[in-house]
Amino acid sequence: MLNPSEFPQAQPYDEHNQRLIGNVHPSDWVNPEPDGRYNMVVIGAGTAGLITAAGTAGLGGKVALIERGLMGGDCLNVGCVPSKALIRAARAAADVRTAGQFGVQVPDGVSVDFAAIMERLRRLRADISKHDSARRFSGLGMDVFLGSAKLVSPDTVEVDGKALKFARACIATGSRALELPIPGLNDVDVLTNETVFSLTELPQRLGVVGAGPIGCELAQSFARFGSQVILIEAMHGIMPNDEPRAAEVVKKVMEADGVQLRCCGKNLEVRKQADGIHLVVDSHGTHYDEVVDRLLLAVGRTPNVEGLNLEAAGVAYDKKGIQVNERLQTTNRRIYAAGDICFPYKFTHTADATARIVIQNALFFGRTKSSALTVPWCTYTDPEVAHVGLYPREAEEKGIAVDTITIEMNTVDRAILEGDDDGFLDVYVKKSTDEILGATMVCRHAGDMISEITVAMAAGAGLGTIARAIHPYPTQAEAIKKAGDAYNRTRLTPRVQKIFNTLLKWRR
Repeated sequence: MLNPSEFPQAQPYDEHNQRLIGNVHPSDWVNPEPDGRYNMVVIGAGTAGLITAAGTAGLGGKVALIERGLMGGDCLNVGCVPSKALIRAARAAADVRTAGQFGVQVPDGVSVDFAAIMERLRRLRADISKHDSARRFSGLGMDVFLGSAKLVSPDTVEVDGKALKFARACIATGSRALELPIPGLNDVDVLTNETVFSLTELPQRLGVVGAGPIGCELAQSFARFGSQVILIEAMHGIMPNDEPRAAEVVKKVMEADGVQLRCCGKNLEVRKQADGIHLVVDSHGTHYDEVVDRLLLAVGRTPNVEGLNLEAAGVAYDKKGIQVNERLQTTNRRIYAAGDICFPYKFTHTADATARIVIQNALFFGRTKSSALTVPWCTYTDPEVAHVGLYPREAEEKGIAVDTITIEMNTVDRAILEGDDDGFLDVYVKKSTDEILGATMVCRHAGDMISEITVAMAAGAGLGTIARAIHPYPTQAEAIKKAGDAYNRTRLTPRVQKIFNTLLKWRR
């Protein structure tokens, strides 16, 4: 019988989480008997593992898929799916609070029902979980094993006491929340992205350590629900890996939402006392002693390599994860890796992309390189921050001269009309050309809009091509069209303008 405590991320164990578990780790599941050598054994049923397994089976390969926890991995259970449900609810709360600017008067007494928000989150997650279910993937023609995998030789993995031989294998065990040696941290019940979505009561006071994407998304959401949020970051500002101007736009909105930032935080200590959890930190020369009810740790990810017995298969790894070459092949030529366990960009969409590379290279002697991927990403704060390609500093380090074309969202009609005009679009092009090297976008729908630039880069199309494409008016994507038009205007040099003037004068 399933012990619900095995999966704290699926608490409370209500009807929705029972349905979730019933799909992604059913208690009555009976592992099949291995039947000969597999074309592909996949360890880990998150995004990378599911794509690898389904793709191989779809091509006619004999596949075994192994998962020790919940199928669907972080994305379904503790990442993309629950976090976006939470963020959507937070945006609704913010929209109600600011409705007056649009002439919509909201009566006094409107409140946030946090329990209902979380119940909706669990219900929607359970609805989506059927796509990642053990029964669905078994129905695709593969053997699904629930249990811990252990490599026992260069071509054999063991699960549930059964040996699975393979021609090729893919390790896709992902990553988990990183823990820091913060004094006093072990004395409190710390939340991570793996447990925060199990909350049923809104913390009145929430401390968040780490102002990267996860920390900022959740800090802003809980502030919009009504929590008093203290956000602590060791570096300056927020989102230190993003373009500083983009991060500054988001910071101002988060502060307006009520988030209190303590950046450049030094000497952080956690002290559990009768009145709550004390966060003692120095920030910009000021000593703070903040008291919170719950503490969320959001300081990065660490790879899940423990228990795999990688040494027995000759698979090298380090603190960053499994070591792979550009074809995602490990130091054992039979074994590949995909997703967070080996790739520096730890996103669901890159897990998908690397899985497709593994299928090509492992099954068909392909030589596709992961370094050739054009990788976009987005932080789902409000406004969103999206980026693809190189930043100017990275291009210049490669010896590439850059021109930056900037479109402010307060020049885009749709953004003005919707009151979402705080952001901007920067497109980085190779100097004196329309070749797109990268782009940064800050606006409410940046994550959707960045795909147009990503497709252009992948296809080798420049800003001139984008300028020739008709964009519906009015949309926020008009910012991208404006960037194309801005590039075309740079081609109208004084010499070209003089020639045009002469020609047009002659044609009068």
